Amino acid sequence: MDGEKDIFDSALKVNEGIEQPSIVNEHFLKNLPKRKPQLTAEEYADGIIGGNRTLLSQAITLIESTLPKHEELAQSVLEMCLPHTGKSVRIGITGVPGVGKSTFIEAFGKYLTNGGHKVAVLAIDPSSQRSKGSILGDKTRMEELSQDLNAFIRPSPSAGSLGGVARKTRETVLLCEAAGFDVIIIETVGVGQSETAVHSMVDFFLLLMLSGAGDELQGIKRGIMEMADAILINKADGDNKQRALLAKAEYQNALHLFPPTESGWYPKAETCSAYTREGIDKVWGMIDEYLMMVKENGYFHKRRKYQARRIMIETIENELLEHFYQTKGVQKAIADYGKAIEADQISSYVAAHRLLELYLKK
Repeated sequence: MDGEKDIFDSALKVNEGIEQPSIVNEHFLKNLPKRKPQLTAEEYADGIIGGNRTLLSQAITLIESTLPKHEELAQSVLEMCLPHTGKSVRIGITGVPGVGKSTFIEAFGKYLTNGGHKVAVLAIDPSSQRSKGSILGDKTRMEELSQDLNAFIRPSPSAGSLGGVARKTRETVLLCEAAGFDVIIIETVGVGQSETAVHSMVDFFLLLMLSGAGDELQGIKRGIMEMADAILINKADGDNKQRALLAKAEYQNALHLFPPTESGWYPKAETCSAYTREGIDKVWGMIDEYLMMVKENGYFHKRRKYQARRIMIETIENELLEHFYQTKGVQKAIADYGKAIEADQISSYVAAHRLLELYLKK
């Protein structure tokens, strides 16, 4: 007993501690606003058709999501919105980096909203292949237009998709049309070999160019010029105005060398200054003239039907690609075959065929 008493009296005695307070503030939790329940497809569709921009933005986020439950809901919203689509003018705008696409779109968008149009701008920002991140800074570059009540700007990451166009851009166009926007502008990352992606989803394809940047006709690939319904030389102001007029003449001559377009339209070259907003009215006049012609000769509706078929094909291709990589065992097999290829034990082609065989057996 004396030994036990000595232990309790010694410095080694462990006193009973006090109960530590919870690291979670219970009072704070009680006052947190309750998370709103997920809206139904009908609620999203009704809100979009009614012009609710908050619900439009949320629905576009659902469209862009890769979660299966979001994809299913997004498709239901699209189905309900579909009868209210197809009444807009879809304009694709591309050009080399630094040509002033955002500045032009802001000037052009303001011209349209001042004329009573409702404009949606789908600005595609390049995603980093390394970090998969995207700046999404178009609203800061279009400050005036972003505050316009008749304009809606939606920056989206390209996520490495073909032609710098976000995979879900087509669906986003439909939602914006259902929300009442009668002019949809799609701004692409820049000129590239796969820029045909944006060309296949718009009614009018506008190519922005600069003057005085070297040999005018070597500054762009022929394939892009052949797709363009118009070439617009931007920054035609100040000391650069004369050079812009010269570039316009050179491009116009070059366009005449191309074979006639299926639409019957002869592409035009024009100049403008997005900074001073000179010549912006000519751009809309040119687009209006084009639309009048292609609607009269039936090409407009023919092209829209082709685009609808193209959406079906692209959707199948995308779904197959996603399903392939999500199939159980495929990712591990890819890694294993990758090592075998690096060790020169198998060719890339044989490995690819074996991976497809593995997928088809699942």
